[in-house]
Amino acid sequence: MDKFLSGKTALITGGTRGIGRAVAAGLAAAGANVVVTGTTTEGVAGALKGLTADFPGKVVGKVADVRNSDSVRELFRWLDTLQWAEGDPGGLDILVNNAGIGRFASIVDLNPDDWRAVIDTNLTGVYLCSRESLFRFRNRGGGYIINMSSLAGKNAFAGGAVYNASKFGLNGLSEAIMLDHRNENVKVSYIMPGSVATEFSTGRSGGSGKSADWKIQPEDIADIVLMLVRMPARTLVSRVEVRPSRPVQK
Repeated sequence: MDKFLSGKTALITGGTRGIGRAVAAGLAAAGANVVVTGTTTEGVAGALKGLTADFPGKVVGKVADVRNSDSVRELFRWLDTLQWAEGDPGGLDILVNNAGIGRFASIVDLNPDDWRAVIDTNLTGVYLCSRESLFRFRNRGGGYIINMSSLAGKNAFAGGAVYNASKFGLNGLSEAIMLDHRNENVKVSYIMPGSVATEFSTGRSGGSGKSADWKIQPEDIADIVLMLVRMPARTLVSRVEVRPSRPVQK
């Protein structure tokens, strides 16, 4: 892969596993300096062990809680101070808002703590990280925000009340940010995957013993992210819907 992102810095929230880790690897392979976040020290350390072995000097990580404004502010202040091995300047060019969780129950069975956890992670976290990024994009002369949504952001399903709400909201937030900042050389896209072979989808379906070969792979989503950031400056792909090409027949 050519290094078309050399000198660029990307931040991937929820970048320690699944889609986030695949996106981190894809961006690093394309030459970007990559920052990944996770919610636990063990998770961040585990991800960095593999990523830094494959991309020495290109990937760092930090524990951060995107739901918490103080944690997000600390993350971005720390990012401002980074000095990369190749002498690239600090700053931020690409934000991938990937951190997300799911709780699946009807409203009457969903407790308020679960409601807040999903909304705060999947929606408020995107607001907080995007806001901090936009301040930095102004100094950088532009940037790119890519939000990881879901087909659940347009297709409601039984038991998905809070997850659907968070992803419907994320789609609207993404489009509003794009409209507010498109003339500041800021691009905003959101990706809406269907079934992806990650721990997240396995946990929801309960089908851990079933083959996931038919599902979208995390690397497929990473390829879409790379496609988006490679688009000419004059062109914005604002939304990407992606499904398994041959889903299992029920």
